[in-house]
Amino acid sequence: MNDYDLILVGAGHAHLGVLRRWAMLERPPGRIALVSADPQAWYSGMLPGLLAGRFSAQDCAVELQPMCRAAKVDLIIAQVESISAEQRRVTLTEGRGLNANWLSLNVGGQITSLAQQGDAMHCLAVKPFAQFLAGWQQWQQSPKPLAIIGGGAAGVELALALADKVPQLSLFCAGKLLAGHSPGLHLRAIGALRQRRVRLREYSPVSRIEGDQLFSEDELVWRGERVLLATGAQALPWLGQSGLQCDARGFVQVLPTLQSQSHGQIFAVGDCASLPGVRKSGVYSVRQGPVLAHNLMAALREQPFKNYRPQKNSLALLATGDGGALLAWRGLSASGQIYGRWKDYLDQSFIRRHRFSG
Repeated sequence: MNDYDLILVGAGHAHLGVLRRWAMLERPPGRIALVSADPQAWYSGMLPGLLAGRFSAQDCAVELQPMCRAAKVDLIIAQVESISAEQRRVTLTEGRGLNANWLSLNVGGQITSLAQQGDAMHCLAVKPFAQFLAGWQQWQQSPKPLAIIGGGAAGVELALALADKVPQLSLFCAGKLLAGHSPGLHLRAIGALRQRRVRLREYSPVSRIEGDQLFSEDELVWRGERVLLATGAQALPWLGQSGLQCDARGFVQVLPTLQSQSHGQIFAVGDCASLPGVRKSGVYSVRQGPVLAHNLMAALREQPFKNYRPQKNSLALLATGDGGALLAWRGLSASGQIYGRWKDYLDQSFIRRHRFSG
């Protein structure tokens, strides 16, 4: 006999939307659990504002227990060690095993680490968030020059948020800054970084660390003691070992119904999933939430599933560290304080929607 009818693994944006829907509207039948490594779900969109000193840590996180209680879902605070797709079994690092008829994965990814020789340089990854915040608070007790590796939206926002928190800051991109975004946003980001005295180096993939030195291939590009890793998401190792069909990068390949291509009783959404037309972005994970909620309900009621259709365009709002933001939409770009206020409103609305008392 299985422990649960359904286990939600991970408290990503899509699962938060599912829990909110169940708490406010209708919950599927059966016994359901959420497995999360932390008792809070951090909202990544507010991290730059937190680091810039515009928000507190409490402003940026959702407590899971009240939400799970309202949705009548068991909350299990534990780290996942492995999953068996064939048995639909979740093994926790504490040694406990959980079985379910259905699984849903919204576990995100992890930051790619660098090859390192020696311990003269300290590396801090932006995920997991709780661990990153603890490390950053320790660094802030004695600010030193900082290098950020990662030229995506996260790297740009972090550089702009931290530029006045350290004596000197450098940002390294493997290719073009904000690759995949509009030319206008690219130029505005370069201007904002220059204004904040951030040293930008594009087309400079950092390959390794030797002592206190960063190398791009055989070129020494930076020396210092602290590096912040904000590179793109890398698949969690246990996904590739689960028996699920994964793409070349190790992310779970899913159908438009958000079901695994190889194991129909397992769903995967957000950064841990691979579906054509879907970026690794919280915007897409949020939009997957309503379809996932419907399909999980349908799974437990033996009803037809819906297809998720990714939006063709998505709004980009990048915080500039001073309360403003850079905006990009359908090839258009803009910047200013008004867009920062809009971003704050959207971010804080997300937190308010998912907060439950009790």
